[in-house]
Amino acid sequence: MKKSSLNINAVILAGGSGTRFWPLSREATPKQMLRVFGDKTMVQHTAARLEGLVTDDNIYVVTGKKYAFDIRGQMSEVCDPGMFNMVVEPEGKNTAPAIGLAAVRIRKKNPSAVMVVMPSDHVILKNSKFRNIIKQAGGLAELGFLTTIGIVPDRPETGYGYIQKGPVLDKKDPASAFRVRRFVEKPDLKKAEKYVSSGSYLWNSGIFVWRAADILGEMKRQLPELHAGLLEIEKALGGKNEAEKTESVFKKLKSISIDYGIMEHAKNVAVVPADIGWNDVGSWRALDDISEKDAKGNVIAGNVINIGSRDSIIYAGKRLVAAVGIENTIVVDTPDATLICGKDHAQEVRSVVDELRKKGADELLEHTTVNRPWGSYTLLEMGDRYKIKRIVVNPGAKLSYQLHHHRSEHWVVVSGTARVTVGEQSYNVHPNESTYVPISTRHRLENPGKVPLQMIEVQNGDYLAEDDIIRFDDDYGR
Repeated sequence: MKKSSLNINAVILAGGSGTRFWPLSREATPKQMLRVFGDKTMVQHTAARLEGLVTDDNIYVVTGKKYAFDIRGQMSEVCDPGMFNMVVEPEGKNTAPAIGLAAVRIRKKNPSAVMVVMPSDHVILKNSKFRNIIKQAGGLAELGFLTTIGIVPDRPETGYGYIQKGPVLDKKDPASAFRVRRFVEKPDLKKAEKYVSSGSYLWNSGIFVWRAADILGEMKRQLPELHAGLLEIEKALGGKNEAEKTESVFKKLKSISIDYGIMEHAKNVAVVPADIGWNDVGSWRALDDISEKDAKGNVIAGNVINIGSRDSIIYAGKRLVAAVGIENTIVVDTPDATLICGKDHAQEVRSVVDELRKKGADELLEHTTVNRPWGSYTLLEMGDRYKIKRIVVNPGAKLSYQLHHHRSEHWVVVSGTARVTVGEQSYNVHPNESTYVPISTRHRLENPGKVPLQMIEVQNGDYLAEDDIIRFDDDYGR
């Protein structure tokens, strides 16, 4: 990215699960990691719109342990891999602790630094306007304001929180910024209509700009226990026990959002109105606002044959989806699950996720193809006491040195060369050759070649879930 003359730090919050975007989003691959709009993932779009505003070394991506490796890989495609900062939460604690974790790092590097905090899974269509708004908000932050970006509403929306504007901050430019009178939770339709018609309310975008020292000061005033924990973490930064101290302290912190924990009762809060083509992509219906439509109002993506449908969203992968005469309907097809719902019920997809969670269903956790640091695997078939996978190992990559207590594995190499360790033996397995790994035997698989290794794995046993794994050595720190 190009260098910026401003000293602004960016904090990208990338730990959410995006349940309302099921079945495309899963717990292992949440919304921010998906390529839904164009050739970039949502977290990559978020980072890319900072170009010219924030230098790579001032970008901080906050995410959880289970997403860190994939997020790092995606960020490395749009930023200098050695420059941006990964901030890994030991566990999810909502937005206030996550923001605090980044703020102490930024303050330690530069006590007067300004930081912009933004979600990783929102769409902003007017990137140039966005950058100008952040610069304007940065000026207010330098004056000591906790500044939020308020979206100028174009309809009464019940899915967003609202910000009521207070007194004008600049009489020479009365529409540019306001003090915040209050934050309002998501309203019913009648209240939303009243808010929009009054002209005094803005949508709450969840984008904030402030000095790191100022937000930490508000945490000290309103959330003293959180602040005390963050200070312990700050003192350990750069030391030998940084990771251990961060994990032990962070796990004790209370889970609370920045809106509820800080902003609703903060002093010196400002809002900058913005028309930046913003959408929080809170459900599949958001595609209506941000995607191109055909002559009959349909948003269509993937392998779709559409005959006579109107005002519908039809999202397919490789498998053919044929839609005939549907109206105001959302259809999302993936290899192992299909969603069909009326547009007016898009927000209720979270209820499907709740039901899947109660059942412990695999369709909640992962897709049939799952990316791993070393490559990927695809579930081909599963039955009583057996599971069949296609495994692809990248050149030079290796799986962890491991064992399974409840299953054996039979490997057949399709292409490439496998370097296999089973017990005390190590040997190569070539195409059309196979090998066997008994239950409770230490083993490892690696690709010593220059082309991808593709193989078929057949598992047999009483328990075939992914958590039957004991790791003894792992290149990826799992």
